[in-house]
This record gives sequence, C-alpha cells and structure tokens, in this order.
Amino acid sequence: MYQRILKHSISLSVTGAVLLGILGTAVYAAAFLGTWALAEIPGYLVTGIVFGLLFLYPLILTGINLASLFTGFRNPEAMRKLRHFQWITLLLGSLYSLILLAFSDITTADWTQTLYNDQKHAPIWPDGMLTVAVLSCLGIAGYLFLSAVRITRIPPLISVLAIASMYIGMLECALWILQVFDPDLLNGRFYLCLFPLNCIFMGVRVIRLKIEEWRKGQEKESPEEIKGFRNRGLEWMNEKLTSSASWPGAAFLLMWPLLGILICILTLFGQQPDHVIRAWTQTSDWRLSGQVSPQNLYYDEHYLCTVAAGGHRKVVKPLRMGLRHGHPVIVNRQLCVANAFEQILEERLPKTHRRIRDFYDTYGFPLAKRIRSPYAADAVYFLMKPLEWIFLAVIYAVDVRPENRIAVQYLPERFSK
Repeated sequence: MYQRILKHSISLSVTGAVLLGILGTAVYAAAFLGTWALAEIPGYLVTGIVFGLLFLYPLILTGINLASLFTGFRNPEAMRKLRHFQWITLLLGSLYSLILLAFSDITTADWTQTLYNDQKHAPIWPDGMLTVAVLSCLGIAGYLFLSAVRITRIPPLISVLAIASMYIGMLECALWILQVFDPDLLNGRFYLCLFPLNCIFMGVRVIRLKIEEWRKGQEKESPEEIKGFRNRGLEWMNEKLTSSASWPGAAFLLMWPLLGILICILTLFGQQPDHVIRAWTQTSDWRLSGQVSPQNLYYDEHYLCTVAAGGHRKVVKPLRMGLRHGHPVIVNRQLCVANAFEQILEERLPKTHRRIRDFYDTYGFPLAKRIRSPYAADAVYFLMKPLEWIFLAVIYAVDVRPENRIAVQYLPERFSK
C-alpha cells in the first residue's frame, strides 16, 4: 500500500488539492450563498479546481517539503519522488509568485514616489536589487550544483563552498519572508512567503542528504580515493573536511569571506557594500523598512481623477489638491469642468443625469483601471478636450457665475458653500 501511494504521490497530491478545492467551494456556496442551482454546478466545479490548484496545492507542496526534512533519506523511491516534488516546487513556485506579484498592488516604485489607492512600494530597494539578485542566484547555483553531482566525486572543500553559497541564498529567502509576511490570507502576502520558505526547506534537505551520502561513501572508500588539490593550503583545508559532520559549521565560516568577495565584485558594477542591508531597509510599507513614503493619493476609479493624478504635469496641468468621497485627489481644470457640468445636469435634468451616471459607472470605471501609465493618461486628457469645451459652453450658457462654480469643485463643503 505504501509503495503504491508513493508511486502515484504526485498525481494524488494534485487530485487531493482539486478535490479539497471543490469541497471548499461547495461548502462556501451552501453556507453563504444558499443556492445549489443545477446550472451553477459547472461554475462551482471550475472555481473549485482553480482554487485547489492555485491556493491549496502550494500549501500541500509546502507540507511535503517540510516533511522531507525528516524522512525519505533511505528509501530510493522516496528520494526520487521527493526530487520530483522539489522540481515541481521550483517551477510552480516561480510561476505562481510572478502571477501573484502581477495581480497584487505591489509596485517597483522607490519609496520616494507617491503612489495611489492601496498600492505598495517595492519591497526591495531598486538601487539594491542587483545585489539581492546576485546573492539569490548564487544560492540557486549552489543548490543546483549540489543536487546534480555525486558528492563522493568532488573534493569536500567544493561541497562546503556550495553549502556556503546556499546559506547566502537561504538568508535572502529569510529576509524576504520577514519583509513581506502578513498573516492576513486575503491580501496574498502570505502566499508570497511560501516559495522562499520552500526553498529553505529544500536547501536544508539537500545539505542533510549530501552529508549522509558522503558519510556512507567514506565507509566504502579509502582516504587515498578522496579528491584533493595540488595547492598545499587548499589540500590542508580539504583534509580537515573529510568528516562531513563538520560541513555545516565550516560552510557558515566560509560564507562570510565568500560574501565579502561578492560584495567587492559588485562594487565594480556600481553597488555599495551596505546595499546588502539597505536593499531591505531603504524601503517603505514593509516590516524591515526604515523610510516613510509620501501619503498615497486616492484615484476613486474616476478616470478623469486618474488622468489628473497620473498624467505628465506639463500636459494635464494639475491645479491643487481636492477632496472626493473623503479622500484627497489631484484636481485639474478638466476635472473641475466635467464635475461642474455633471452638477448642473443633476440639478436641472435629474433623469438624464441618472442615465449618464449609470453609463459612466458601467464603462468609466473599467477605463480608469486601464490607465496605468502617464502616456495613457495624457491620451485620455487630449481625447476629452472636445467634451471639455462642450461642457464649458453649457456651464457658461446656464450659470450666472460659471467660473465660481468651476472653482469650488472638490473643495471641502465649508469652502464650497
């Protein structure tokens, strides 16, 4: 029975995630929606499958990788399956993390930039990104190298060097987790921690596995068969590492000079030695952040508010700060003219205003969500110019003090009366 489960462990893990997703969707529909219409069952099935694969399977992989730290070191079939799970973790972890980052409110903006609504600044300082990327790649390289080679065919010093590089990568993973962790499952940050956490689990397992593999190899081979170096200093260090029990501590000591060498190399590419630390602290909105960013502005999903705030200043010509639904917004003349025109419609043609408002709520909000670059905001600004002139003509035609009406738009009530 155990061997059969082990043989089909990958397909069972995927099936289990899907079934749990469907079951969770069914329970949610019954408990909160109170509906089980026959026509809605296919939708529930699709939702359950997607939920299981995207949200539950990462948790199952995490559990498997955690369990692999304590088991699967003697059974060859278990070792082979766990290697497969590790490759699946690397592939899906990278893919899911990129998808989650793409759909989250996390940006690549430096802490000095003003953001909008719920957007977050970059969790890694952009100027220190190269340092973090190089250190992370070094850890990945150490992991791939140690996973691929037969440990008895390389000198112990090389193995310890690979472990030291993995330590550096695992340290970067730990810093990422500390930086972005949030116990609230709804905002997605918890899932951003899963992939680096799994990388730590996999790194620890590979180190344990290779230490055990070296120990068993030593029992079969004579000391003369150990790979060595011609250099006397390196050979002396190599001999001191013939006992694999000393590898974790030796790798920790070797990690510091290795890190120093990397920092020296990175200075040739414009990085500073303190970027190792400042990459995490020269940020805002995160746990390790040491900076306070400007307060976010509020878009309110009004596409003209988006234009006024997001376009190039020379084009959209922002005038001042305003207040919309209790949130601060950047105001330009085009926005004030449009809002003054809407105010007149509401006062004189309420039924027409409601229809136009419904139309705007249907198409304006989706348009606002697509305006995410200054050039897009500029384009909408120019497209709205003819309508702005028409609105202005109507305002001047029906209002005794048109400029007064325009000027008080988006001001607090005590000023607009």
